[in-house]
Amino acid sequence: MAGILANFRNTIIVSLVLALIMMFFYGTGSPQQFDLAFWQAVLRWVHVFFGILWIGLLYYFNFVQIRKMPDIPAELKPAVSKYIAPEALFWFRWAALFTVVAGVLLAFARGTDYAIGVLSVGATEGFAPGFVLMGVGVWLAIIMFINVWAVIWPNQKRALGIVPADDDAKARSARMAMLFSRTNLLLSLPMLVSMTMQQTMFG
Repeated sequence: MAGILANFRNTIIVSLVLALIMMFFYGTGSPQQFDLAFWQAVLRWVHVFFGILWIGLLYYFNFVQIRKMPDIPAELKPAVSKYIAPEALFWFRWAALFTVVAGVLLAFARGTDYAIGVLSVGATEGFAPGFVLMGVGVWLAIIMFINVWAVIWPNQKRALGIVPADDDAKARSARMAMLFSRTNLLLSLPMLVSMTMQQTMFG
């Protein structure tokens, strides 16, 4: 067991295998077995997994790294900027992409009318509250995803020295990345209201 837990890759592989086994038993144990509802459930699991990874890292950056960086002695800061931050940003940006892709696929798996109703923020469904509220949440997530790829990541590449930039450009980029990360933090709680309350309240 220690050989598994001491290695990140092995831990993830075993966890994934166990998850797939559980999914198989959900499929064989349900009355409809491996029907469309099963694949919707699988997509929801993928969506939630990557969403946890994405938003968890967003919260790590805002609750921990951004707040504590000014307190770190100058000689120790390269450990964060050269090793921890680039690795965290790798998982952060790809988790954002896969969260959105899985979410859109899940919406369409529930039916084209449902997906269009959500993406139109209820405009095609008479602005029914369930579609409006879910649509707002989806578009907040899409805005956050765009912020990650179009603003935060390009600016972080300059701020961290991944791409060449002078000191002034690095400072401007670091501030821009921080502000848009804080924007995503601001949007995250209302977005999560849609993602967590929708199924219970509207199905």
